[in-house]
Amino acid sequence: MRTTTLLLLVAATVLSPGGVLAQNANLGTSGAQFLQIPAGAREAAMGGATAGHVRNAAALFWNPAGIAQVPSNDLFFAHTTWWATIDLNHAAYVHTFEDIGSVGAFMTVLSMDPMEVTTELEPDGTGEQFDSQDLMLGVSYARWLTEDFAVGVSVKYVNQRIWNEVAAGIAFDVGTQFRLGLRDLTLAMSMTNFGPDLQYDGDDLNVKYDASSEYPMNRLSPASLATEEYSLPLYFQVGVAMTVVETDAFSALLAADFAHPNDNQERVNIGAELTVVKYVALRAGYRVGYDVESLTLGAGVQIPLGGTALQFDYAYALHDLLPDIHRISIGFGF
Repeated sequence: MRTTTLLLLVAATVLSPGGVLAQNANLGTSGAQFLQIPAGAREAAMGGATAGHVRNAAALFWNPAGIAQVPSNDLFFAHTTWWATIDLNHAAYVHTFEDIGSVGAFMTVLSMDPMEVTTELEPDGTGEQFDSQDLMLGVSYARWLTEDFAVGVSVKYVNQRIWNEVAAGIAFDVGTQFRLGLRDLTLAMSMTNFGPDLQYDGDDLNVKYDASSEYPMNRLSPASLATEEYSLPLYFQVGVAMTVVETDAFSALLAADFAHPNDNQERVNIGAELTVVKYVALRAGYRVGYDVESLTLGAGVQIPLGGTALQFDYAYALHDLLPDIHRISIGFGF
């Protein structure tokens, strides 16, 4: 009875139109947005509804509690071709120690092609080039506190660079997964990117300051322009997932997540995965409350190699006004 009541409360919260359409007073105020781009083709193909069922090295980007389910070792790589010559790459590794727990390390790099520097006086270019890069490096730890309750925590270094200007800081993630006792029904929670504000600083902000224009012969003083601080994209997510059908021929997984970002309206991610003969998967998802995103599709294949498994996944995300996005990822459990 308690389980049924809990599920009804979660469903009512997730599907409530008022919650989904609520406006956020801090709309568009946070930076480091690369931290919110979905990592992994399987997870993206399911619309980002992953908190309750992600259980490999990709969990380091979604819910660190999920790595507690890694039996031994797991490697993960993902690539996304973003817009305007921008590439996004993820890498992660998890190792599970018996009686101690699971430890993981992960990295995200968003980079762009170099561009020519232009100024008001030299609109055709100065001969210099600049680029930009976002970097995240993290480590995680997770373990089962009981047979059905896992908890995980991550600490990560966030670095954003535009030419010679850099903003850097530390952020934390925390997550849980709780199996409710009905098949593999799991209730999960994650909070990501909790940390202090960031601020850009660098050589290009150095200027010469004229303390008084009334004295044309006075000496210019060295000074520096100060940029405004900006918050990290804090993201709170509650999810539920369950394999609703499971036979020798196929299985069907359903998942739904309710998300509350600190800089946007509430969102709902819904996803489904149909696995045929345990090795081929078809996936679909839908994202509610996003400006340009909606339907996601994907597929994956698992290749058993003795005591190991190689996983290939692909995702296709439809976008309004902007080009659609393609993602690929590779997982290797051993």
